[in-house]
Amino acid sequence: MSQRTPAAPQAQRYTRFNLAARVQHVVMLVSFTTLGVTGLVQKFALSTISVFTVRVWGGIENLRATHHLAATVLMLVVIYHLLEIGYKAFVLRTRLTMLPRFQDAKDAWKALAYNLGLGKSRAQMGRYSFEEKAEYWALVWGIVIMGLTGFMMWNPLSTINLLPGEFIPAAKAAHGAEAILAVLAIVVWHMYAVHLKGFNKSMWTGHLTAEEMLHEHPLELADIKAGVAGQTPSPVAVRRRRLIYYPVAGAASIVLLFAVYGFVRGEETAITTVPPQLATVPVFVPQTPTPLPPTTTPLPSPTSAAASEATIGGAASSSWAEVGPIFAGRCIVCHGAALASSGLALDTFDGALKGGQSGSVIVAGEPAASKLIVMQSSGGHPGRLSAEELSIVSAWIEAGALEK
Repeated sequence: MSQRTPAAPQAQRYTRFNLAARVQHVVMLVSFTTLGVTGLVQKFALSTISVFTVRVWGGIENLRATHHLAATVLMLVVIYHLLEIGYKAFVLRTRLTMLPRFQDAKDAWKALAYNLGLGKSRAQMGRYSFEEKAEYWALVWGIVIMGLTGFMMWNPLSTINLLPGEFIPAAKAAHGAEAILAVLAIVVWHMYAVHLKGFNKSMWTGHLTAEEMLHEHPLELADIKAGVAGQTPSPVAVRRRRLIYYPVAGAASIVLLFAVYGFVRGEETAITTVPPQLATVPVFVPQTPTPLPPTTTPLPSPTSAAASEATIGGAASSSWAEVGPIFAGRCIVCHGAALASSGLALDTFDGALKGGQSGSVIVAGEPAASKLIVMQSSGGHPGRLSAEELSIVSAWIEAGALEK
């Protein structure tokens, strides 16, 4: 009879993250990824992949709604995280091991020396390494910056009641730059440190093996074995502190949730897509017709040569009063003063002639050489003009792109 080989003992595991922390990580991962995709598409709206993404999403309004929803979810996660930190610090008296210390700077210097071959030993890390602390506080900084600038763009009318109007485009620039920095930090720093250098599965499984702890967090492992890590206060002290903390946390939660509601529903601004306005509205119509002075020269009829001069190249000439509403209905979602994608603002006559970051998009008298006409004619551009609207804009450019 063969003898059964005894099973190898299971490697000892140490809890690193509880279920609440892992759920927060998943929710933040999903919301951050959604914000990155939907935000960068709006920042680089003219790129091919951005145009494709907008089409897949069902239009720019759906994309913006998704961006706002992901931002709201992220704000709710931040509120929960703050309440959790308060509970651990006040009720459980947990050490705030994520706070930076001078030892982190010494560990960073020692790690650099070791990586360059100038040191003989690695830095010994505790509960969190200096890299993990740097990434955490970079996330905190990014959320603060993105929250403030996002509020300014989401609620511009409320912003200009407190700050000069120049803060709106400044917020747009800071929001976009911080978004690129945050995405690069995740793709380069986080991806390398957590997935490439050594796949750390603790944020998914909740634990590390003894070997992993010895390699990544030897000081914490020593505290665990010495029985000085994770000590909890007495149940009586916990109950007493809960009686104080729960009412305070409940009141703070109500205030913060109302703040989020005000952030999200504070105002309806011009960033909402305006329905196309195809009807031409007269700028000024006098209530009483002004009598003309007597004259012996007959007035020209509508079929006279003066009317025919209003036709240039076979297309009726137009003015900004006719072209402006077309841009307002189709283009200013991305190319209005609030967003001005690629530096192009089509909500004013001067802005349309000025062009964007890549130069002028309108060449007076030459529709075929105008980038605006070329891009609209090629198809696939968000906010595409209809054939009739494109004909009116082309006639306006051919007539000299006049304001009046």
